[in-house]
Amino acid sequence: MQLSTLDWTIMGAFFLVSLGIGLAVSRRSGKSFRSFFLAGQSMPWWLLGISMVATTFSTDTPNLVTDIVRGSGTDGNWTWWAFLLTGMLTVFLYARLWRRSGVLTDVEFYEIRYSGTIAAFLRGFRAVYLGIVFNIIIMASVTLAAIKIGSVMMDWSPIQTVVIAASITMVYSALGGLRGVVLTDMIQFVMAMVGSIWATIYVLNLPEIGGLAALLQHENVAPALSFLPTFSSGSLNDLIPVFIIPIAIQWWAAYYPGAEPGGGGYLAQRMLSARNEREAAGATLLFNVLHYALRPWPWILIALASLVIFPDLASIAERFPNVPEHVVRNDLAYPAMLTYLPAGLLGLVVTSLAAAYMSTMSSQVNWGSSIVVNDLYHRFMNPAATENQQVWAGRVSTVVLMVVACTLALFLENALQVFNIILQIGAGTGLIFILRWFWWRINAESELTAMIVSFAIAMLFAFTDGFGLEAWQQLLVGVIVTTAAWVAAAFLFSPTDDETLKAFYLKIRPGGRGWTRIVSQIEEDTSGDGADFPQAILAMILGAGAIYGALFATGYFLYGQVTLASVVTAVALACAYGLFRIWPRLQFD
Repeated sequence: MQLSTLDWTIMGAFFLVSLGIGLAVSRRSGKSFRSFFLAGQSMPWWLLGISMVATTFSTDTPNLVTDIVRGSGTDGNWTWWAFLLTGMLTVFLYARLWRRSGVLTDVEFYEIRYSGTIAAFLRGFRAVYLGIVFNIIIMASVTLAAIKIGSVMMDWSPIQTVVIAASITMVYSALGGLRGVVLTDMIQFVMAMVGSIWATIYVLNLPEIGGLAALLQHENVAPALSFLPTFSSGSLNDLIPVFIIPIAIQWWAAYYPGAEPGGGGYLAQRMLSARNEREAAGATLLFNVLHYALRPWPWILIALASLVIFPDLASIAERFPNVPEHVVRNDLAYPAMLTYLPAGLLGLVVTSLAAAYMSTMSSQVNWGSSIVVNDLYHRFMNPAATENQQVWAGRVSTVVLMVVACTLALFLENALQVFNIILQIGAGTGLIFILRWFWWRINAESELTAMIVSFAIAMLFAFTDGFGLEAWQQLLVGVIVTTAAWVAAAFLFSPTDDETLKAFYLKIRPGGRGWTRIVSQIEEDTSGDGADFPQAILAMILGAGAIYGALFATGYFLYGQVTLASVVTAVALACAYGLFRIWPRLQFD
């Protein structure tokens, strides 16, 4: 298909604005490490919240949702909707703890929580494992989606797409640092939302679809509509992978970017960039509202519409004969549907997808580069590095990470494949990221064991075709084995020395019975530490209720079930009001 002059003008203007922002803030961002990677810790909560949600809105996200809906139905989205529970824990417990830590990256945490040579080794190991290997896999997945969109919508080869999509992102990320990333994220998020909503309205009114009512009644669509799993719509075997495992285990046991148990990754970077604890929590709350309550339905509706126009993979391959066979998967249906858009709107939507790609890639590469600089280069290679040297090391590592990730993307196949690999690699590590703040007995060997065992299990399943186990069964095995391994390591190896633990406690003030032995050695008054824990848990529950309520009320209204929609809306508003009342009682410095 061909883009019109208007389409190219819209794209060109957006790219120029993004580059302009990078250039405009490059001098201010280049003053120091904190300026380049933490925006001087001066960012307001609303801007950071939008940046978080822009980062999670990438080219692979609508593709992933489409893959899920076409393969498992709308209720298959519980595989990521369940992570809202993790998000609410981060808002009301972990955002303030991260802000109190005073670290520059989430990997630096290891040397304030643990002691000795093993703590330094763990910091370096985690920097390579998370900041480089894991981060590159994520960026490769995002770039894979861009490749599919480029091949379908512009008939570009994979290499063409990679070169064009990555170059502009790489330039403004290397110039503007986190400040440039956050500012461009705001524009990118608005464009991405406008593009996805407008595209959904147009697609629903295609003659082949015939409007929303006709879509919902279509024989290919009706079986995929339910978003609340029930035994009437599926057997127990159907519910286990799409609902029971995500809601009972996955949200706290697995590590996934943007939904890390205990916070972490680029979310931790945004929280560390906030002005204070309250704004860090506010940013994370706004992110969860936008991420779960606002964004999913445009993608879901287009995915459902694709079942009418492209009922199977053969129909997609027939429509796009030039697309490589290994690329034709269910996730390709999303960009395939966008080829029906007219000039002008097509340019806006393609630009919005480019914006989604750029926001995620810029955030991932800036966060990964911060770890490379702070936790490898400055910590181990050049401890005497000046601020200027650290900034330039960050710019170089930005380029290198982008190049490697884009190269890897050329060998991947589909978004869901990468999603499952990431979940499996992180299976069983989530609980340790939650408990390490509240239980003194967790040591550096525990964390190292969790990472090694979970990765080894993931690779074993990957190279043996999972021993015939379903993906959810592999996840469950990974969680059980990894958890058993790191708990054993906590008791088999020596604990962190008491002086380090006391310093950590006094700095973070987490409270809780898990610190009783350490608190007994502290002369300062600790009676108020963690006193608001019950309110924080209640706030988590109310927050989840409000956001899930908004998500499902929207669904019921779209489905024309007004009575149910009204009831769920009332529940959501009641939860939101309860949260509003509790918020002032929470302990923020």
